[in-house]
Amino acid sequence: MRSRTRIRLYPAGSVVLALAAAGSVLAGPVGSASAADAAGRADLRADVNRDGRVDVTGASDTRGENSWSVERGAVYLPNIDDDSKRCPVTGPGGKPLSDAKLAACNDGTDALVNGSADAADLARVRSVPMPDLGKDAKGTLKVTTGGKHTHLFLKRSGKWVLVTSKTRLTAAELRAGVEFGVEGTDVVRDSAKWDGRAVVRLTVTSGQKSTSDSVTLRVAPLLTHHHLQNTQQVMVTEVQGQGTYSRLQQKFVAELGKEVKKAGITAPLVKFKKYADPWAQDFVEPAYVSMTGPGGQRHVMRVMLRSAQPDRDAGRELFEKVRGRDTGVVQVTDRAEPDDWSLNSMGNLETIPPYAHGGRSFPAGRIIMGERKDSGARPSKVMRTMLKSQGLQDPLLLDTSWLGVGHVDEFVQFLPADTPRGWRMGVADPEAGLKLLRDAKRDGHGKTKMFSVPGRSDSPAPKETIDQALASKHLVADNEMAARRIAANLEILKRETGVTDAEIVRVPALYTRESEVMTAEGDEIPVPRLTRMGAGSDLVDSLGDRGQQKWLAENPASSGAKAAATVMTSAYVPGAVNGVLLGRDRYLAPRQWGPVIGGKDIFTQAVNAAYQRVGLKVSYIDDWYTYHLGMGEVHCGTNTLRDATAAWWQRPAR
Repeated sequence: MRSRTRIRLYPAGSVVLALAAAGSVLAGPVGSASAADAAGRADLRADVNRDGRVDVTGASDTRGENSWSVERGAVYLPNIDDDSKRCPVTGPGGKPLSDAKLAACNDGTDALVNGSADAADLARVRSVPMPDLGKDAKGTLKVTTGGKHTHLFLKRSGKWVLVTSKTRLTAAELRAGVEFGVEGTDVVRDSAKWDGRAVVRLTVTSGQKSTSDSVTLRVAPLLTHHHLQNTQQVMVTEVQGQGTYSRLQQKFVAELGKEVKKAGITAPLVKFKKYADPWAQDFVEPAYVSMTGPGGQRHVMRVMLRSAQPDRDAGRELFEKVRGRDTGVVQVTDRAEPDDWSLNSMGNLETIPPYAHGGRSFPAGRIIMGERKDSGARPSKVMRTMLKSQGLQDPLLLDTSWLGVGHVDEFVQFLPADTPRGWRMGVADPEAGLKLLRDAKRDGHGKTKMFSVPGRSDSPAPKETIDQALASKHLVADNEMAARRIAANLEILKRETGVTDAEIVRVPALYTRESEVMTAEGDEIPVPRLTRMGAGSDLVDSLGDRGQQKWLAENPASSGAKAAATVMTSAYVPGAVNGVLLGRDRYLAPRQWGPVIGGKDIFTQAVNAAYQRVGLKVSYIDDWYTYHLGMGEVHCGTNTLRDATAAWWQRPAR
């Protein structure tokens, strides 16, 4: 449940990972392959220029073969998928496996190449043929750096064989040239312990003479998606059963499917059905790794990054349902008590699209996460260390102290744009929301109901009017506070990215502090203030079981991370920025259910105008009873798989 991706290379060296060079044992100028053969020198080659081909006849893959930067250097994949679906998802007798056992199996955990699909996950390395070698020659191989995280295979008689300390290459193999395959057994978790490098060394001995050569590869960085990458598929939880909430949520899923099809997405919804956690944005962050494959095409492996919330069972379905061919799962284990459990939800992780500013370049985009500056609470340190260790998307922390759930998706988003930068920033604008109410009151509509949402038998519609909302003890002050908090975060984003005010889309919004209502069992749970919800209704009970309220109650912030003076809020009118970008020009927002004046919802009109000004077509989906009252919106309840075929080391084509 929800909780409290014209090509232009970046300047050489602008984003360089700190990877030490491992030089060839025999020094000397690097010439053509034929010159190396004539000299009888070992010459090992990898796809240094990332064109999908290992050049053993020319010199295109020789420069930089012993170093690595974002712009150049051989890449290999962490082979963490399950191409043949061999990994068990249950134990003997169908008993559940532990999280550790679920994560312990993937294609990199065995010493085999499991078919052609698994072979496609191997990065190729080749030795330059040495036709003049004597018949007594032999070769050995060793992964001198990164061996604990790397498997090296040899292609022999059409089969892939694991290279061990006992492996010997024959004179015939060395004369013809040998093909090798390299796989990683994991992503980089902590660059202080392993920076992702693997150095492969070939040594050739003939008589009393010995020659050797090395190449350096780096495991592909684990990268999160950004909104310049097109949506290919949408993920959502479908809560099973016939209860009040289940039926409402199933209706939401059906409507979502229609909107996805209308946006031109043909792939069916990925539906999580087992654990009834409706907050599909929060228990997983879709990510990817990639390298260039044959023909120069990108070979992409999707990676489902499970939230650092081990008590959140929904993450298990990533292994049980999603893991398979070219799809892996990464699970983070953080044994420390969380500062604030909700901050570890993946709705608290978004990605700024690629940019360069202030001497720093982020060709694959940059991660943002929320922290509570008022209390010092931050997301999982182990997760942040892993994300930073990839070397490309250095997480930027924003202040979400003022939000009850505390997620960045509650106030900021990034939108494609036909501009030199290629994207804009969308932000919630509480001042614009207040202005809509004040203008309506000025024009004589103060008695109009604040919300047009229809009531239900178990949940009466909110009764407050525009006048009552504006006269509320807290609403105006809380939104003025929210505006200040958002402005402070905007200053950070502008400083870090170079975004200007002209590139910011301000979307009307309103926030409200929490109010307590009572479940049938007598438990108090928070809901957005002024909703007028009755105690003990089926819907109130379902929020205690399914809403953010469940997780906030079960995982309170640690005593050291509390800041009692901070007012915490959630969306009052459904948060329009908390929607889903389905296409470059198609945006799905939560239905606003605002005041209806002259037959039109004034918030819907204002939201339409904000997005239409930047070329987006807006459609709406009703999430009031399914997500909004649970302190989230449609974005919180969904997730997207995006096109990751572009080279992450290059600025995206536009």
